[in-house]
Amino acid sequence: MDQPDLDARLWIPIGLPGFSGDDKRRRHDLLDDRFGDDGWRWRWVVRGHLVDLDTAIAEYEESYRVHLHRHPEIVDWLTTRCGNVYDHSVENVFDDAYVQPGPAANHYQDISVRRVIAEMTEDDTGGWGETVDLVDLGTGETHRVPRARGFRGNGLAQIRDAHTPAYFLNPALVPVHDPTLISTVPSRHEWYHQEGVGHLSVEAFWQMSKVIEVRFDRFRALGPLRDSPLDLA
Repeated sequence: MDQPDLDARLWIPIGLPGFSGDDKRRRHDLLDDRFGDDGWRWRWVVRGHLVDLDTAIAEYEESYRVHLHRHPEIVDWLTTRCGNVYDHSVENVFDDAYVQPGPAANHYQDISVRRVIAEMTEDDTGGWGETVDLVDLGTGETHRVPRARGFRGNGLAQIRDAHTPAYFLNPALVPVHDPTLISTVPSRHEWYHQEGVGHLSVEAFWQMSKVIEVRFDRFRALGPLRDSPLDLA
């Protein structure tokens, strides 16, 4: 096996990109351009190991599971007042998968909440899956959307910033379920450090543990850019 083939089999971490937000598509396109769509991938540091999305998101979801089991008052609020929840767009209610390759920002908290409430609810009645009219508790607008399992109310609640009805489920306010998941970058200060439980939140875990891995042959081909391979400029 020659040297290029050996280099192509090696994957190396090149940095912790942090919060993407509206830069998601721009960052994705830039990394595709630099490394090829088969030359880079997302990884997360979980208890000292680099793992894939499925493994890492299970820890994210578990944090919501533990939090909701510890707070039955939140469960009562959700199941009594709401028929569904969303993050940045009402269209989020149609997504059940954590893999979200499109250009829009990722939304995980609403999916986690729906999954956990479905687990906690033994009653399958109440029109689960039926398309119904729900009134957005924030805007007052009516939307025809599916009712989530275990949700028996007539409201639609957004989980996002301090001005949304279900802000108390924002991932910056939900503690990570296992403190050994917490990692830090001392020089980094992003929005989630200023809200809720700060660096102890599930949002902090998610953003601070993200790593970009690339194929070593593609990295070597960068030339001078190897000094700043994640630079968005």
